[in-house]
Amino acid sequence: MAVLQATDVTKSFREGREMLPILKGVSLCVDPGEIVGLEGPSGSGKTTLLSILGCILTPTSGEVVIDGVRVRPDRPSELPAIRRHSIGFVLQQFNLFPALSALENVEYALNVKRIRGRAARREAEQVLAAVGLADREGFLPRDLSGGQKQRVAIARALAGGPKILLADEPTANLDTQVGTQVLALFRALAKERQRALLIVTHDPKVRTICDRVVRIRDGRLLPDEREASSVFSPVSVLQEAS
Repeated sequence: MAVLQATDVTKSFREGREMLPILKGVSLCVDPGEIVGLEGPSGSGKTTLLSILGCILTPTSGEVVIDGVRVRPDRPSELPAIRRHSIGFVLQQFNLFPALSALENVEYALNVKRIRGRAARREAEQVLAAVGLADREGFLPRDLSGGQKQRVAIARALAGGPKILLADEPTANLDTQVGTQVLALFRALAKERQRALLIVTHDPKVRTICDRVVRIRDGRLLPDEREASSVFSPVSVLQEAS
């Protein structure tokens, strides 16, 4: 059963006296453990769709259901709670707090989700260990490599156990080798922890971990493309939290 579902979603923005349509009847489902790539040229509606699925924007029409909860366009005040409990974001710019250590960056994400104190510290340690950064907990972002910063960002997205991960160009600022390592981590997270993963990207390497790729053009989705998804070994790169 889909944990992320959009049905006939439209979105328009006012431009002067007219309404400018950006999304034109988009329908998309992502199941637990499924990796879906979203591709499209600039201006195609990718960012708008990601913002709606991430409960940052509400649709003009259509229906969005996040982990069994229907998003109500007439109740925008409910969006932050849905984001906190069900969605983790991974962005290309990392967006780490420069004055906080890797551990503190993850703890802060947990504090936002109202998990504090020893419980937050313990979970932050566990998710950093899961992404291979147990030995970098006390490092500030300036002392981490690009790949390590992205791993901290992934750990932060995992904090609190959201069922949905939304990634926006997560390999854009990484070199080929590090980008491949990060993609392997994404695949392991999705498959072993049954996270629904939607990745917006222009990077062709992302296709190697996707179960399918959807393309958006002029606000409409084109037919899916199924991917082999066999590039990476199924051997775990994660450590389950005890």
